[in-house]
Amino acid sequence: MHYFREFLKSGHAPTLWASFLYFGFSCAVWVINGAMAPFIRESFQLSPTQMGMMLSIPIFAGALMRFPLGILAQYIGRKRATLVEMAGIFVAMGYGYLFVHTFNDLLALGILLGVAGASFGVALSLGSGSFPPRFKGLAMGIVGAGNVGTAVAALLAPALAQKFGWQAVYGFAAVSVAVPAVVMAVYAKEPPDLAPHATFREHIACLFEKDGWAFSLIYAVTFGGFIGLTAFLPSYFYDQFGVSKVQAGQLTMLAAFLGAALRVMGGWLSDHWGGVNTLTGVLAITAVSMVLCGLAENSLPVTMLLFLVCFAALGAGNGALFQLVPLRWPLSTAVAGSMIGEIGALGGGLIPNGMGFSRQYTGTYLWGFVGIAACAAAMLVLLRVMQIRWTRTWAEKGGRARSA
Repeated sequence: MHYFREFLKSGHAPTLWASFLYFGFSCAVWVINGAMAPFIRESFQLSPTQMGMMLSIPIFAGALMRFPLGILAQYIGRKRATLVEMAGIFVAMGYGYLFVHTFNDLLALGILLGVAGASFGVALSLGSGSFPPRFKGLAMGIVGAGNVGTAVAALLAPALAQKFGWQAVYGFAAVSVAVPAVVMAVYAKEPPDLAPHATFREHIACLFEKDGWAFSLIYAVTFGGFIGLTAFLPSYFYDQFGVSKVQAGQLTMLAAFLGAALRVMGGWLSDHWGGVNTLTGVLAITAVSMVLCGLAENSLPVTMLLFLVCFAALGAGNGALFQLVPLRWPLSTAVAGSMIGEIGALGGGLIPNGMGFSRQYTGTYLWGFVGIAACAAAMLVLLRVMQIRWTRTWAEKGGRARSA
């Protein structure tokens, strides 16, 4: 407790909590269609591939919009950028409430939902900007735990859709955006860690290096797996096991909440055990649990247990990877992390599509799970190959920070 109090006093705590609330609300909106997918599918009579497309578009759009929002934040400030984004979320929710009447309207809404998914880099930079270097990891972990918003969406959206209709949920979200917006406007302040405007070349510099691509691909499995599975699971539980739409959301909430909570633990574990060691365990557990999920498709209790294990690993993996980013790019952590986050998030959009194709053309979701497992196994091999050079140049054995 003394350490945590010291941490809070070292920076601007109201900005930290405002950033957490902003990021959590944004995550909830980002996956709102996934949370209500059983209702939407029933309303529009969607095929598995159409479902996959509907769930994937917000994830792809959110990943691609992270870069423009980061550029905007450089010129108008991070706090103002969050307020602009929340105004965009209000517009998107208003469109969903008033104008979604066909499948094409739904796809257009998916693009607008990408505005909410763009919040990652700005939220982490704003929340951690006033904290000294020795506490930035914890600050970023707390803001990053705003991923718990995906669990809140999975819990609340189906219940509201059941009672008021699924389109009304967009209306509730449009009204609710006032809460994080007011908290941000009143309590947050722009951090003092101002830096010169980064050029486009500087923003993408890490992608001209092998390490940048390695980090991005690994994050595509950890964070991409987290966000992609969170969007897909309500449909999976409803279709595969015949649970109610509300129960499907509740089951998804349990897995998503665990994954979000373990992000902070993953960062802490990496500080002590090493990011490479932590990611090695994460990727191995993910590969095994995904194959077992596909094989256990007739048992809800076993499947749920395996998803909890998988989401715990993915959440820890997200924290572990971002423990390594400032070690590799100590002078450009924010820029490198933003680009890795953008490229990595694209991986999440592949999961609903892959699951939809697997179901429609093979009659089972098994091969979709096997595909995720194969990607995790490939990233495990990549990690173990790359870590040989990493531990010779910028990290201690296992991926720990080098002593001064």
